[in-house]
Amino acid sequence: MLRLRCCLLTQLLWPPSSASPTSHLSRLISAAAPAVFPNPSFAVEEYLVATCGLTPVQAFKASAKLSHLKSPSKPDAVLAFLADLGLSGADVAALVAKDPQFLCAKVDKTLAPVVLGLTGLGLSRSQIARLVSLSRGHFRSRSIVSNLHYCLRLFGSSEDLFRVLKCGAGLLSADIERVVKPNATFLRECGLSDCDIVKLCILQPWLLHSSMERIRAMVAHAEGIGVPRGCKMFRHALHAVARFSKEKIATKVEHLKKTFMWSDAEVGVVVSKFPSVLMRSNQMLESKSEFLISEVGLEPTYIAHRPAMLSYSLEGRLRPRHYAVKFLKENGLLDRGRDYYSAVMVMEKAFVEKYICPHKEVAPYLAEDYDAACRGEVPTRFKFT
Repeated sequence: MLRLRCCLLTQLLWPPSSASPTSHLSRLISAAAPAVFPNPSFAVEEYLVATCGLTPVQAFKASAKLSHLKSPSKPDAVLAFLADLGLSGADVAALVAKDPQFLCAKVDKTLAPVVLGLTGLGLSRSQIARLVSLSRGHFRSRSIVSNLHYCLRLFGSSEDLFRVLKCGAGLLSADIERVVKPNATFLRECGLSDCDIVKLCILQPWLLHSSMERIRAMVAHAEGIGVPRGCKMFRHALHAVARFSKEKIATKVEHLKKTFMWSDAEVGVVVSKFPSVLMRSNQMLESKSEFLISEVGLEPTYIAHRPAMLSYSLEGRLRPRHYAVKFLKENGLLDRGRDYYSAVMVMEKAFVEKYICPHKEVAPYLAEDYDAACRGEVPTRFKFT
């Protein structure tokens, strides 16, 4: 019987090109399997363990939501449907453990039409199977097709959308017209492109299906820390304020002032140019302050107007480039007035071509020493006294 059900579902979901999905749906529904009479001896817990792969503990918990089942007929049909989509035994077990009532869904009236709709949106069988695992209970609602239609156009990529759904499938059940679209429109009015919105959603999966009041408060908070709407840093500011309360951000600002000896005006410049600094750990900020001020000799004001330096790795970029530049200056191979910031900001390939390669004859160990420094080692030749 299960093999027959799988065969029928395959014909239903992916009919020959010469037949319409509607005609196949009607024909297959009319050829439904014979009625199955209730089986008073049907043991739900045993079924969940033996057939669905749940652990005894999971089965005990899930069985409370399936106590009305009197036969395996409907769960068997759902399992055959899932197997035909390509879900593995582990995927099915995870799905049933999270959403036991999925086993009660009607294949012909709910699941099959959803799959047909998703196929019409261009999703492959493997993508639909993945969506079943990500969306769980939301897959049992036909609204998932219209929601996916809008979200796929907004995200432009099923992979980016799936990354968001992996953190929570609330977007699939949200009211598109009353919640999602107005939120997206408001964010566009704040100067964010669709690409910005998608990047923000990947970091804050709740964003588009949140309340408008929450989003407006987040925007106001971002403006409150000195990052105006429409600037290129606004997306980063929204991400920062979404993670922390006003109290925690105020505490971080005070720590920045103390660590880098910045004035209120200077820390305001830093946050406006590099709002992500609010998400950096205190330990990381302290180590960079110690290095840039005490070892490199930079003035706090200089750093405040070039806060992008704080985004780079101390061991992988700031320190080895300082060693290389200082070595070149000490040996007369580089103008002593050359700005450290200019050496830090260029891409790795450009740095090597500009600062390392031209000196390979007069400084044959420079490239080797620089590579070692990038690995966290400090060669003897790079140490100055």
